[in-house]
Amino acid sequence: MNRRIFLKGGALSLLTLGLSPSFLRRTALAMELPKAAKGKTLIVLFQRGAADALNVLVPFGDAGYYNARPQLAIATPARGNGTTGAIDLDGYFGLHPALQRFKPLWDRGLLAPIHAVGSPSATRSHFDAQDYMETGTPDKKGTTDGWLNRYLAVKGTCASCTLEAMHSPFRAVAMAAQTPRILEGASPVVAMNSIEEFSIRSNGGAADARIEALYRTGKADLVHGSGSDMFEALRVLKAANPLQYRPAAGVQYPRSPFGQRLLQIAQLVKAGVGLEVAFADVGGWDTHVNQGGAQGQLANRLRDFSDSIGALVADLGDRMDDVVILTCSEFGRTVRQNGTGGTDHGHAGAMFVIGGNRGASRKVFGRWPGLAPEQLYEGRDLALTTDFRAVFSEIAARHLGAKDGAAMFPGYTGGAGSWLGLLG
Repeated sequence: MNRRIFLKGGALSLLTLGLSPSFLRRTALAMELPKAAKGKTLIVLFQRGAADALNVLVPFGDAGYYNARPQLAIATPARGNGTTGAIDLDGYFGLHPALQRFKPLWDRGLLAPIHAVGSPSATRSHFDAQDYMETGTPDKKGTTDGWLNRYLAVKGTCASCTLEAMHSPFRAVAMAAQTPRILEGASPVVAMNSIEEFSIRSNGGAADARIEALYRTGKADLVHGSGSDMFEALRVLKAANPLQYRPAAGVQYPRSPFGQRLLQIAQLVKAGVGLEVAFADVGGWDTHVNQGGAQGQLANRLRDFSDSIGALVADLGDRMDDVVILTCSEFGRTVRQNGTGGTDHGHAGAMFVIGGNRGASRKVFGRWPGLAPEQLYEGRDLALTTDFRAVFSEIAARHLGAKDGAAMFPGYTGGAGSWLGLLG
């Protein structure tokens, strides 16, 4: 059968082609999905390029910070104004002033910052460090799947998901041109640049050509699964009709690519298509030259980052009880500023956990190692005190209900005893 004729028949023509009963059952369930799907959602946001943890989550109470960064350091809350000083959290740590949208989240107990966290690997390679964080297996290059895909495989589904959600083609979505390393594996994953690109907006003509092009190229990896899964996903998305979505009153997302990715994640969450895991990444964090302090390249990136996340939280509203946002970056940067007024590749970094019905706790998590010369890793970097797998495994278990931590993170022996108590 000519593939062009097959595609022009549209999704409904699949029913006449002798497809398996299991596919038909999944499709029938999916058509009702927007009415029924409920459960927990994890949104993972990757800051590619190694975000400077010390100017993101500012240790203004540590004198070593100012000794190492005479021009680059963010001023203490007392010495700076609203645009130049750190936003005080607990009298010792503060947020970069560009992270203003995070302060209300802290005040509400929704924000859990984590310092001195990251990979135990000593690598300073962006590629290797990102690979290790996404596979969950530091220093093991032979791992073929990502830890989030292993979660999907070993857990089965979120504890409170309905039967319909278990079979949703939108259970795991990456807002990306191809499936990211963290979601590679046996479980089906949807990867798409945008919902509009993925949707059938009309019948015949240009829409058919668009679908055929997506099926042929997949934007490198549109649907990590069979061709029939793509059509199932198209039907679910059409039934949910997220293209008609409007954010909550007063919510404005940045027009940046990152802001628009988060807008579309909100569309999927609120459309009820069974979204359990979502992923998006954002670059621009490799600030070797002219990083800036309160203003500059890092500040501009952080402003878009916090404004986008702040809009997502406001848009989801009460749904944030069932949603956790996890931010991460492959490693931090050097404690001392370099000769160009920037920072080089470092070691430990910072993460944020937002939402998930955390309760009213306001605490900066992780054991602070200090910034005195003798306290630095290899004499130059923030030392690691929390393995990233402790954070990932706690979120997977306590928020999503994962049962098999050993399968998700092979070789990791930390277990529940390493958890920080991030969720209430």
